[in-house]
Amino acid sequence: MGYVTAVPHPRSEAPGSARAGRLSLAVALLSGALGAAVALLATRQQWSEGTATVAGGAFPLTAKGSDVTGVPAALAIVGLAALVAVFAVRRAGRFAVAALLALSGAGIITAALLGASDSSALDEQAAQASGDTSASVDTLSHTAWPYVAVAGGVLILLAGLLALRYGRLWPAMSGRYERGGTPEPRRKAPAVDPDRPEDLWKALDRGEDPTGA
Repeated sequence: MGYVTAVPHPRSEAPGSARAGRLSLAVALLSGALGAAVALLATRQQWSEGTATVAGGAFPLTAKGSDVTGVPAALAIVGLAALVAVFAVRRAGRFAVAALLALSGAGIITAALLGASDSSALDEQAAQASGDTSASVDTLSHTAWPYVAVAGGVLILLAGLLALRYGRLWPAMSGRYERGGTPEPRRKAPAVDPDRPEDLWKALDRGEDPTGA
């Protein structure tokens, strides 16, 4: 007596894929938006401080993240725009935008880590304060804000990786246009027979002029 092997239907995995798509979408939106906000906030905070010797005295100097490097703030805006653009494109376009989103996060991480030990912004301030172009900052120290920017970059990178992996399951923006790029034709109103009162009343209900004037 033979046995029949049960073969799962191809559509049996659809519910699981839909749940994965919804979950990944929610996580990507949250992490991407939060990451961009964190990165932008971090670049406006103080990243480093030190002193410069001016006329025999110590002159305090401070530098914000935007003074050290403008890359994290710029890439945070690019990442946020890419996060929105993911829903406006499909197929290869969506993959390219998702890759841009991930690269934005990676760029923020790299720039913030490099900026965590950068002293060029304070050296420039020391040269201006002392009037000596060769002057440099003394007693340099850094805050934790560069690493906060790194955390923002990690969140944006996570959103990009989720978009690369699950973006095909996410919905796209809908419009009035078909795939060919042409507007969908409007439905033509049914012809009104002036000899039939019911047609006249229906035309009036639709807000049309049954006389055709």
